[in-house]
Amino acid sequence: MTVQQTVVVKIGTSSITDEAGVIDGDAVTKVCDEVAGLRADGHRVVLVTSGAIAAGLPALGMTRSQAPDVVTLQAVSAVGQTRLMRVYEEALARHGLVGGQILIAPLDFMERQQYLHARSTLTRLLQLGVVPVVNENDATADDEIRFGDNDRIAALVAHLVHADLLLLLTDAPGLFTADPRLDASASLIEEIVEVDAELEAVAGGTGTARGSGGMASKLAAAKIAAWSGVRAVIAGAGRPGVLADAVAGVPGVGTVVLPRAKKLHARKLWIAFAVHASGSITVDDGARRALTDRNVSLLPSGIRSCTGRFDVGDAVEVLGEDGRPFAKGMVRVGAATLATIAGKRTADLPEGVPHEVIHRDDLVVLP
Repeated sequence: MTVQQTVVVKIGTSSITDEAGVIDGDAVTKVCDEVAGLRADGHRVVLVTSGAIAAGLPALGMTRSQAPDVVTLQAVSAVGQTRLMRVYEEALARHGLVGGQILIAPLDFMERQQYLHARSTLTRLLQLGVVPVVNENDATADDEIRFGDNDRIAALVAHLVHADLLLLLTDAPGLFTADPRLDASASLIEEIVEVDAELEAVAGGTGTARGSGGMASKLAAAKIAAWSGVRAVIAGAGRPGVLADAVAGVPGVGTVVLPRAKKLHARKLWIAFAVHASGSITVDDGARRALTDRNVSLLPSGIRSCTGRFDVGDAVEVLGEDGRPFAKGMVRVGAATLATIAGKRTADLPEGVPHEVIHRDDLVVLP
């Protein structure tokens, strides 16, 4: 008997558009055909898709170079989103499936009430047998707080719906030991236990002019999934039966990133991966050991300096004396105040100033 899984499938712009940037109906049909196969086997599927801008440009008789500014691109995405959904709806309808549009914004993950609303809606859609089709809300997103790529959204959605698998479809068969376009000896990395700096360097940058992510973005999303306890697979969108193979765990389907035994709870996952850092705080070695080994709050006495313009409630990176970030948290003291109390003992703090710069419940230590 097939064990029912909840699967989040992300497909990017470069995988569903042609060289001219126009939506490729055959590519969308392929992924929807495979979604239908998973549904027939009893699995629940959420689709995360890019492509609204690509769908909107030809409708307005424009090319990407003719829409260079953010406001124009947002307007284009508003036109394209309905057209993109139409392609998905028609492809799903061929199998008697119903698609439901979900437009996600960063605040849906950062604010508890929004998070709960998003989870409730997605859960109910899945209960009703609908295939949710998720995209970032590009049309009205504030450029300062938008995600900018759907890989991270897909990873956060996987956490939101307690997914068993996050499948990141791309133009490559997975992550290679080197760029196969430049190195003939490059080989597929079939399994990753821990995403480290060496692997991130191998992943490189944006893959194509039409996409906003690239392999680095896929690996970052897989890392988020791992911290959520979700198995992730980076695989080629063009591979026949890629969805079924990923669910079944077929060897060589792509690059599998294994879930971590220790998971981050929702709030700490938001802090670590969903919230933009507005600055940084450098701490001494004693404070670093206390934070990493004893799970304590960050006090002013261990702080050497701070950079950036941040206010109470903003996220900051915490750096060691080597200048490398090892943690991230939400501050209870703004940058201006912190600059005046850095290094001071609790007994020497002015009246009314919080004793904890970052409370341990708002602090995430990551390798």
